[in-house]
Amino acid sequence: MSSRTKAWIKAETKLGRRAGWLPILLGAMQTVLGIGQALCAARLLAAVLHLAPRDFGAFLAAFGFIILAVLRARAQMQAERLGFEAGATARRRLRNGVLSTLLALGPGALRGQHSAALAATAVDRVEAMEGFHARWISATTMAVIGPLLVGLAALWADWRSGIVLLIAGLLVPFAMAVAGIGAGVAAKRQFLAMTRLQVRFLDRIRGISTIVLAGRAADEASALSAVAEELRRRTMRVLRVAFLSSTALDLAAAAALIVIVLRFSGIVHGALGLAPTALFVLLLVPEFFAPLRAFAAVYGDRMGAEAVAEDFCALPPPPETVPAAEIRTVAAQGLTLAFEHVSFTWEAARGRVLDDLSFRVGAGEILLLTGASGSGKSTIIDLILGFIEPQSGQVTINGAELTTLVPAARTRMLGWIGQKPVIFAGTIAENIRFARPEAGDEELAEAIRLARLSELIAALPQGVETRIGEGGFGLSGGQAQRIAIARAFLKDAPLLLLDEPTAHLDPAVEHDVLDSIKRLAAGRTVILATHSAVAMDFARNSGARRLDLDALRYARLRGVVA
Repeated sequence: MSSRTKAWIKAETKLGRRAGWLPILLGAMQTVLGIGQALCAARLLAAVLHLAPRDFGAFLAAFGFIILAVLRARAQMQAERLGFEAGATARRRLRNGVLSTLLALGPGALRGQHSAALAATAVDRVEAMEGFHARWISATTMAVIGPLLVGLAALWADWRSGIVLLIAGLLVPFAMAVAGIGAGVAAKRQFLAMTRLQVRFLDRIRGISTIVLAGRAADEASALSAVAEELRRRTMRVLRVAFLSSTALDLAAAAALIVIVLRFSGIVHGALGLAPTALFVLLLVPEFFAPLRAFAAVYGDRMGAEAVAEDFCALPPPPETVPAAEIRTVAAQGLTLAFEHVSFTWEAARGRVLDDLSFRVGAGEILLLTGASGSGKSTIIDLILGFIEPQSGQVTINGAELTTLVPAARTRMLGWIGQKPVIFAGTIAENIRFARPEAGDEELAEAIRLARLSELIAALPQGVETRIGEGGFGLSGGQAQRIAIARAFLKDAPLLLLDEPTAHLDPAVEHDVLDSIKRLAAGRTVILATHSAVAMDFARNSGARRLDLDALRYARLRGVVA
């Protein structure tokens, strides 16, 4: 385990103990009540077995046992409830932290990360921390406090028996530590196998059409079966190691019980005066090992936390928060965008994608970005969206540097339509309102009309409440793109970014979509990145200026541009 992972576990433990002091207090109370129950039960059993007089003291012991049992059950129930709440709170905090980090990083910083692995971190890895906060942290403290309290009671009753219990208790952690090393390794391998299965399964689901058309369905099913089998084997290894830890605990408890029984063997020879004490000490044995047993039961939670900690630590650090400048909102109308000597590199081996790039787009103007794939069109869009930041130079909106704008204000100013719009499983209305959830029905209807979706929706039996599948299942490419255009109309942002908005559309649909975009672009500042000849004609007819990134690069290579 790396030092970074150890520091993360230590920080989580500190947070858990800060929130878990009440369950620990209730656990200590349960132990004290258990000692009282053992004392009452010993007196009652001695009377029943004719080893002590059946007097009023036996009746009081029975009554006391019942009262203590009720109080103990109440304390246990409250402790479990508080533990569950602590686990839920910790999971909520961790999941919010992961999602906030992913959202702050954006698509640019997460390039190369598989979505299934990120989803596993946000879901499975967070869920794996539930036991750490709900049970493990309180169990570690009770594994010390509980046996100590019971051991003191045993020392008070019979010092020899007390020493036997304490020695047996000291042997348990050593056995568990040996088993725990194997459990940690097994848990890490199990989570690795789980991630591999999730990644492979998601990839194959996404490419199921290609798999079927290539006749590889049986091969892929066999491969998935092999990965699932690997996960099963590694899960069983975790369980085997866990059973070893439980076995060590049972052996220690059995050994202590045998030694204590031998200690009081004199009762068989008529020393009946020792009977209540013997019964009391014998009843203390399960109480002594109960906290250790609870500790062993949740030891896997600790190993699981160590296994997933590496995934949390492997997440890229969130970007540093830039202090807001004195003026960090800009006018909603008349928006001007400028790149000032901007440079950016994705990978040093490939060289700069953008090199000292400068341009300005005035309010209401359209800028056409052209160039071959890899020339930097999408990089410019990502910079404006804030997914990545310039490595030198700056991007400004109305003179305000983009990175210092209030994020909510920056988001309100930007409208974006990409090559393949993201369509969520839900109704058409929910998908369009995604741009502005608070929009009213009249605003929604107007956005639908402007995007030319009215005919499609009118033909549907449930209208805008018609449900569509994830990824736009049930819609054509042009219809999905019109939903994205309707979102942009509904959002009514002054800066519109179009990244290959008509890619993969046939010419007839492309003309219709561009006609809707023409109405959308009216009065807005527009950046259009495209390869399409039809889209280029549309931009030229709209009076757009053209920025040819290939020409800039070639000119710079020949020394024409300084």
